[in-house]
Amino acid sequence: LDPASHVVTNEGIAVPLTPKEFALLQHLMMRPGDALSRSELLERVWDVNYEGGSNVVDVHVASLRRKLEVVGTAAPVETVRGVGYRLRAEEAVR
Repeated sequence: LDPASHVVTNEGIAVPLTPKEFALLQHLMMRPGDALSRSELLERVWDVNYEGGSNVVDVHVASLRRKLEVVGTAAPVETVRGVGYRLRAEEAVR
């Protein structure tokens, strides 16, 4: 993830992300391995006053996973049951 050029690559392939998907991935990458709640992600990636649907984080994570999947490997964003989501720590070091 290159914040200056707003480019994400996975296995050397550019991944086109929406601004929200980019911000979501960037926030997850800032805390690899940490389980982040949906409410924290809403507050940090959207904003405190966001009044949209309650599943907006889930929808964006699902889209981000589809875009980051490489054939034969799982997407690096995991669901932490009852908590939220996390970026697998080993993925952040690559």
